[in-house]
Amino acid sequence: MKNTERPAFHGSDLEQIEKYYHIKKEEITGFGANVNPLGLSPSVKAALAENLDVISRYPDRGYASLKAAISDYCQIPTSFVAVGNGSTELISLLISQRRARHAVVIGPTYSEYQRELELTGGQITAYDLKEEDRFELDIPDLLAFLPEDADLVILCNPNNPTSSAVTQERLRALAGACRARGIFVMVDETYVEFAPNPGLITAVPLTRDFDNLMVIRGVSKFFAAPGLRLGYGITGNKAFLASLAIHQNPWSVSSIAALAGELMLRDAPYIGKTRRLIGSERERLTGILSGFSHARIYTPYANFILVRILKEGLSSFQVFEAAIRRGMMIRDCSSFESLEGEYIRFCVMLPEDNDRLMACLAELLA
Repeated sequence: MKNTERPAFHGSDLEQIEKYYHIKKEEITGFGANVNPLGLSPSVKAALAENLDVISRYPDRGYASLKAAISDYCQIPTSFVAVGNGSTELISLLISQRRARHAVVIGPTYSEYQRELELTGGQITAYDLKEEDRFELDIPDLLAFLPEDADLVILCNPNNPTSSAVTQERLRALAGACRARGIFVMVDETYVEFAPNPGLITAVPLTRDFDNLMVIRGVSKFFAAPGLRLGYGITGNKAFLASLAIHQNPWSVSSIAALAGELMLRDAPYIGKTRRLIGSERERLTGILSGFSHARIYTPYANFILVRILKEGLSSFQVFEAAIRRGMMIRDCSSFESLEGEYIRFCVMLPEDNDRLMACLAELLA
């Protein structure tokens, strides 16, 4: 049973943390937000500073230059691309336009999917990843589970908070089986660029073959730009793209966000540096955690790690508090529906910050 009396903090709730624990938010290391610890690319920052005058004019209504950058980055035709005010807007648009009679959401996962689905009035069914399967999606089991009237499947890949992932080939099987049953599939790839090999995970190439598929991404996490509010969607379903465009507010992406997106997606040195940092630290941290006798970890594909607490009498909230009192904010996962047990989640930060967190966790879980 979920504890509803203690406070529940999400990854970006630094103001609430500051107020509750009387710790200045500037002194908190955010292990809960899953944002690239390198911060905004210095070259992007400099270029934006030199081109601030773009906010004095309206964006190109068709976002041709931005879509071209996305096309190059994802190796997909520009005609497959939609852009939006963060991935959140595109998720909302997709759900509102699909108006699913019966949606299946693969969980535990991001709560925004259910919130948006509830606004459309359709039925929502959760398909829960299983801890005994190390939270890896069993495609045949999911297909057998899908209700006869299901018309929308939503999954996050890699998934939040489990950091598990589905390979492209298994996604191909899912998309094909769903197409045969008239089911649309939405894949949220917010974290795919952090994967050890994104090419083995991403569903983007599948949009060439399946018109019942849309992939959604953003720049908040990998490019450390949550305040920019820039997302993009990819689908080969031209009729659906046209429907989204009709119902989307004009100029939903600002001039500065459009320019920033172009710069970010073409910033090869920053992309390479990020992947090297996250890859090496993720491997190092999983090695350390594997040696803790009171912790269980699962193979992480994203830039965060899910840990199950195995020490009797020790709760996820107690571990959260031990960390926050040392100026480190991790995620107490008790608010995730269907995640039964005591779990914490934290993202990969800079090595010196990761060392501080490992020292804290070692006192409780080693």
